[in-house]
Parts: sequence; C-alpha cells; structure tokens
Amino acid sequence: MKQQILEQCQRLFPSWRGHGVDDFEFTDPKGFSSFTMTVTARVEVDPPAVFYRHLEGKENAILDFEAEREVFLLLGQHEIAARCHDYGDSYRIEACYTGRTLVPDDLSNPEILAGIAGELYRFHQLRPENLPKGSFFELLHEKWGRLAREVLLNQRKNFPDHEQAMCEDLLEITRPETLEKVKNALPEGPLTFCHNDTYHGNVMKLENGGIKLLDFEFSCLNHKAFDFANLFAETVMRHGLPDDPYFAIAEPGFTAEDIGVLIDLYLEHADFSSSAERAEEHQGLLRQTQEMIRFSDFMYAMAAIPLAVDPIQKIRFIPYAHARFRRFLNAFEEGSG
Repeated sequence: MKQQILEQCQRLFPSWRGHGVDDFEFTDPKGFSSFTMTVTARVEVDPPAVFYRHLEGKENAILDFEAEREVFLLLGQHEIAARCHDYGDSYRIEACYTGRTLVPDDLSNPEILAGIAGELYRFHQLRPENLPKGSFFELLHEKWGRLAREVLLNQRKNFPDHEQAMCEDLLEITRPETLEKVKNALPEGPLTFCHNDTYHGNVMKLENGGIKLLDFEFSCLNHKAFDFANLFAETVMRHGLPDDPYFAIAEPGFTAEDIGVLIDLYLEHADFSSSAERAEEHQGLLRQTQEMIRFSDFMYAMAAIPLAVDPIQKIRFIPYAHARFRRFLNAFEEGSG
C-alpha cells in the first residue's frame, strides 16, 4: 500500500520522483469508515506532505461517488476543505494541514469555539446541487442499516458468545420502526447542508491558530443543530483504552452554557432585524441542540456495526454499538417521559 500511494504521488509531483518509500514517513491508517494516512517527506520535496484518503469499496458511503466528489471540491473552493491534488476512483490526495486535531478540553476555549462556529456557519450557507433528497438519518438507515443487518444476522457466529447476544439486541436499530421513532423526534424546520460528524477529532487547530473542519463523508441534509450537538456529545467517549473493549463512556462534561456559547458565536455571523429575533433564534437552536445530543449515539451505533467484521481500529465494535444504542434508547425514553 505504501508503494502504491507513493507511485500515485510521484505521478503528481515531479520532485517526489526518484525517491523510495524509506524517504517518506507514513502514519498508521486510521478512520471510522475509510482509512486515511498522512505522508510526510524525509527529504526536500514539494509539497513536503500530503493527506491520502482511500475511497475504494465504500459500500457504506452516505453519498454516491459523484455527489461526494462534488461536495469535497465545492468545500475546497470555499477553503473549508483542504485543496485537492488529485481525485481518483479509489483515492483522494489532499493538501496537508499543519497543526493538531482537537481534544475535548479545547471545547472550553472561547477562541477555538469561535473558529468552529465560523467554519460551521460558512459550511451551512453552501447548497451543493446534487445532494440526495433524503435527510441524514434516512440515508444512514438506508446505507448502513442494510449492512448492519447483514452483519447482525449472518456474521454473528464470528463474534464471542456475549457479543452474539448483543447482536440480537442490536437488530432493533435496523428496523423501520426505529427509523420512524427517530424521524418523529427530530426538530421541525428546514434542512441544511451539514457536516454531520463534527466531533472534536474532526476539527483541527492549525499552527497559525486557524480552525479547519475535517472528514466530510457524512455531509448531507440535516438539521443544523446536530452539528452543534455532535461536537459536544462526543466528548463523553474515551477511546484507546488498554483493555477489551478498548473504550468507555464517561459522564458529560459539558453544560447548556457551553452549548449556548457556541451558538452565540455562530449567530454573530448572521443578520437579524432585532435583538428579540436573535434571542428567539438562539433559544430555539439551544433547545434543538440539547434534544439532538442523543442522536449522536444512534448515529455512531449504526455506523459501527458494519465495521465489526473487519475493524480498522482497535475497538470491539459490537460492544461499542450496543453501549451507544442502549444509551440512545435510555435518553429517548427519558425524553419521552
């Protein structure tokens, strides 16, 4: 794979030619639904680094190939996504940002929240032409639900006994009745072009202090409050733990005030006819965001199941999906009560 990636880059960048794999550093593949790698030169070449995303075989993609390509290139034109060096049928090579991805503690920093708010506002103003008409959760059920059901019914024998019992529980997430429950609980109002995967690891703070969003694979129509909700909802997850199942769910460390700060910073970019109109919009978005936090658990539970057969991360995906779906159901029952 390293040699293949290098050859693709050498076709693009003349100064990379004549160098071998040992002249470059390849990060370990990572990602939730498709793998990515950063390739950094140990020798003097231009560009000195690129970001590689593998696209081949993505049966679980929310958008089809052409729609995803249009979305990414549009985001690049508006300098929301990284500039694209090359977009092949099975891969994408992007300009590489210099900086670090955020950690949960960064979300208490008003300057960082202001940067996120500004990028989300710019994102939400875009209107890609060929987006599917369905909402994000409808597409999630259509694209991932079929794959999840296949794993839960036909692949469960490959899992330990206790995970096979979890598979039976998880079949509920794939049923049409569950989708209807989700749709009936979503906020009213128009759908917006949303990122849909805004957790802190998909936000980068650049060395110059700027903020950039990453990973746009889930981008499609949704309620914009979900982009605020997902940012905070994911701060409860603890990944990379040393023992099976290699994750844990902590108590929420955020408050309504934290969410309100993000929304207030977001609304600084909008025009209002009066302070009363702005206050009404703020309260509405705050209420919707608090309601949509539970849908982060639903999304990641559904998205995790197809990955259990051939995981690209050190995590037990069936226990992960089970824990997150139970959490969603508990929050749903509490909200209904």
